[in-house]
Amino acid sequence: MKTPLLLIAGYLGAGKTTLLKHILKNTDKKVAILMNEFGEIGIDTVEIEKENVSVKELLEGCVCCSLQGELEAGLKEIIKDYTPDMIIVETTGIAEADNLVLSIDEDIDFVSLDAVITVVDADIMQRFPEVSGSAEIQIRSADLLLLNKIDLIKDITVIKKKLRKINPQAPIIETEHCKVDLKILLSVEAEHHHITKSNHHHHMESFSLETKELTEKKLRHFLETLPKDVFRVKGYINIEGKTNLVNYVGGRITMEESEGKKVFVFIGEGIKKKKNEITLNLQTA
Repeated sequence: MKTPLLLIAGYLGAGKTTLLKHILKNTDKKVAILMNEFGEIGIDTVEIEKENVSVKELLEGCVCCSLQGELEAGLKEIIKDYTPDMIIVETTGIAEADNLVLSIDEDIDFVSLDAVITVVDADIMQRFPEVSGSAEIQIRSADLLLLNKIDLIKDITVIKKKLRKINPQAPIIETEHCKVDLKILLSVEAEHHHITKSNHHHHMESFSLETKELTEKKLRHFLETLPKDVFRVKGYINIEGKTNLVNYVGGRITMEESEGKKVFVFIGEGIKKKKNEITLNLQTA
């Protein structure tokens, strides 16, 4: 089974490390974090030098790794030595997320890209409204946009319009200190763990549906025609006689043979009112 991978992008100081600390504090998963630079994650660690990564062991078996060589070699080493439930790759502030996505999707077949999360600094966008270069690429490449530091500005309407112009599809979640419900970010199984609720009203909802056997073509059509408010679908389904783990996020679909309870979990903004419509579409697919 492929190891799920979450890619976190965002410019320097936007709150990526704050988001990492929030994830580590509030998940029971065994997480490996891969960073180009350690930065100040502020957690007691023990550093271990490996061939392709420099590793800091964190609490509860999690590890934090600094890439020393090629991404593929570093990921292989982490999976072999630490068998994490998931890997989070934090890009540098100037890294171009689209190149990383392309590399992971096309060249690295032992991980499954769960989502690209871009953290946006609302305060910086208000003070420096011109968005270009790497910052624009990071926003455009995102499956989910975390609009962070909203407590520092009075009106976010203009900023959200600008984000929507660059990326018309990705949900925008407003946050302070990157506090967001982890079931939005992590694998479906995270909803069975301890999740810290956000105080902000982004109206993300979830529900589950049992799945029936479909052909791959019909499944893809069902996912591709979901309401735009559905951000993530993950779960198990029989595809032409074989059970597959399916992950849909931001329009990207991945599937691999794997055993599990044949249920899809849907996550999105205000989607419970569309449950009947989605249920009917799944039943008649």
